[in-house]
Amino acid sequence: MSTETKTVVRSEPRFGVKVIVKIGMLAAVAVILMLFEIPLPFAPSFYEIDFSEVPVLVGCFAMGPFAGALIELIKILLNFVITGTQTAGVGEIANFIIGCALCVPAGLIYRRNRTRKSALIGMAVGTVTMTVLGCLINAFVLLPTYAAAFGMPIDALVGMGTAVNSHITNLTTFVMFAVAPFNLLKGVLVSVIVFLIYKKISPIFRMH
Repeated sequence: MSTETKTVVRSEPRFGVKVIVKIGMLAAVAVILMLFEIPLPFAPSFYEIDFSEVPVLVGCFAMGPFAGALIELIKILLNFVITGTQTAGVGEIANFIIGCALCVPAGLIYRRNRTRKSALIGMAVGTVTMTVLGCLINAFVLLPTYAAAFGMPIDALVGMGTAVNSHITNLTTFVMFAVAPFNLLKGVLVSVIVFLIYKKISPIFRMH
């Protein structure tokens, strides 16, 4: 990432064959990373962290937020084909929105001013956006959908949270002590990884 402080505003360029290939490459890497999930001690077993947003965020920084959103979409669609769905597609749509909530704001902010400071601000804004939106979507969409899909009341899902964290006693505390920390941790880890690797790999993915 350049340390130049001059503000640069660019319109989204047209996607050529090379750019489409790069988007496909990053989406493929994202799908692979999505298959490796790490359980967390403070959340139920169905909340596992992965780093599939790393290539999405790289794409946002290198080729713009629209390209990043495409990478996220392709990643979700390919994972849908590979692993199927247990929520009639609702979970996949929600995951797409939550993933974009991290990467697209970061890409928009960084595109206006391509500096390290701007990248950090963008990733911080994206992490907060993903955390807030993730809490709302989980509380009002995902958790009710999962409960219906598995034929169990939401209280049963809350009970799974209580088993690993005694502070979780209802849906509100479930979101506060499981969902929010999960998204916050994921946003921070993804941001740190991209911040460390972007400068080295960005020449490969920048638009020409």
